[in-house]
Amino acid sequence: MCSNYGIQNKDPNGPMYFNGVYHLFYQYNPNGSRWGDIIWAHSVSTDLVNWIRLEPALSRTAPFDIKGCWSGSATILSVNQPVILYTGANTENQQVQNMAVPKNQSDPFLREWIKSDHNPLIQPIGDLNPRQFRDPTTGWLGPDGLWRIAVGAELNGHGAAILYKSEDFVHWNRTEKPLHYTNSSHVWECPDFYPVSYERNRGLDPSVPGSGKEKHVLKMSIEVPGKDFYIIGRYDEEKDIFVPDNEIDDYWMWPRLDFGRYYASKSFYDSNKGRRILWGWSDECDNSTDDVAKGWAGIQAIPRSVWLDGTGKQLIQWPVEEIESLRTNAVYLQDTELKSGFRLEVNVTDASQADLEVDFSLPNLEDAESFNSSWLADPEGLCGTQNVSWRGVIGPFGLLMLASDTLDEFTALFFRIYRDQNKYMVLMCSDTTRSSLREGMDKPTYGGFLDIPHLVRKRKLSLRTLIDHSVVESFGGGGLGCITSRVYPMALVNGSTHIYAFNYGSAPVSMTNLTAWSMRKASVNQKSS
Repeated sequence: MCSNYGIQNKDPNGPMYFNGVYHLFYQYNPNGSRWGDIIWAHSVSTDLVNWIRLEPALSRTAPFDIKGCWSGSATILSVNQPVILYTGANTENQQVQNMAVPKNQSDPFLREWIKSDHNPLIQPIGDLNPRQFRDPTTGWLGPDGLWRIAVGAELNGHGAAILYKSEDFVHWNRTEKPLHYTNSSHVWECPDFYPVSYERNRGLDPSVPGSGKEKHVLKMSIEVPGKDFYIIGRYDEEKDIFVPDNEIDDYWMWPRLDFGRYYASKSFYDSNKGRRILWGWSDECDNSTDDVAKGWAGIQAIPRSVWLDGTGKQLIQWPVEEIESLRTNAVYLQDTELKSGFRLEVNVTDASQADLEVDFSLPNLEDAESFNSSWLADPEGLCGTQNVSWRGVIGPFGLLMLASDTLDEFTALFFRIYRDQNKYMVLMCSDTTRSSLREGMDKPTYGGFLDIPHLVRKRKLSLRTLIDHSVVESFGGGGLGCITSRVYPMALVNGSTHIYAFNYGSAPVSMTNLTAWSMRKASVNQKSS
């Protein structure tokens, strides 16, 4: 979902499913393609693919939000009442938490929202930085019947999720301890907190009592380095605190939702299909002059289903199944060997708008290069040093996408495998350094290490990649690693791009299966009548 002409599209806010309709609100500047004048835009869908754009839901109209209607969440209360909690920047540029409810709940699109007379509901006091206090989570009911929310904050100079309780969702009291905090980062933005299931198609409603053994996810967005991190642990309902499975204070060592251009994510429980769905914002890699020229900036990435992997140590993410309705003109390849230096074109009808699923069969892993433990501190830097042109043993192998006729432009998604004592390390990289001949753009490398269960026994590695002109979203290892990249090849202007499967490592790699589809265009930003 991209922006409309002349505006900026940022953080996804308040996603929910209510009375047969999916709602997505998002940070929106109606006056230009740069940050500022932030309000809440509103779009609706019945299938998560085709979207209708409505009038903005929240605008800057009151002293408590006159300088911005910032991020927040939606909660459906026990009486089937949807409620929005959001951050407002007040007249003094302090950040306060506010509430809004639908004006007419019988309207299936919930077009109009009314701000509460009680606003602001929560203000930063005491040890909270009043300019770093924002983005309330979806509420959940505790066993005592009280509602709870967490708000991202800077507590004594460090990142925290501050916990509040309420009987009526209007009057809130801060708990003695935060839900969780760290000593290694500054403010936590856009916190997200939810129970997570081991089953792909079984999300958990945070307000429905569980067995007490469920894992919980605490996610936070940290502006520097502009990534979404998460921790898996358990929620101690008696003490109202989050207890990580692995107590690591250094946020650089926490898992990331996405190694690439993906930030300010927000999830919700989809009661329609009983799953948890994640939205995320992908900003631009061109420059602000380009944003002004094209008249928009920022997109919402494809919504993802989220669940826990079998080890209970990491999340799996996968594009929602509805995206597959756009597939057309399938191309199949089976049992294809990719010898060293080999490149094979995948002849899809439209290489600029495609969906590919690939299963790789790996050679003898004992031949892999040795792993250096210092690489763990900066896998992204390793992807830059050992880029797609750096020929190793097992890797690089993967896909070249949005490639020009002469291959002077391409975006590479690839894997490398290393041997580390009694285990093997899988590095997943996106190399955009040759994605465009244009100058003045950010063309980084992204990447991270994947923990792939049963890699030694199965010697299999999968990749799914969705291409949509300037955005490439890749899911490695069945969704254990994700990379979102933004690229702007000149070849798109000429309407001629290509996709290749490749292997530049010295050891051969086989593709047991490759299926590629061209993708029809979804209907997005269609204005409501």
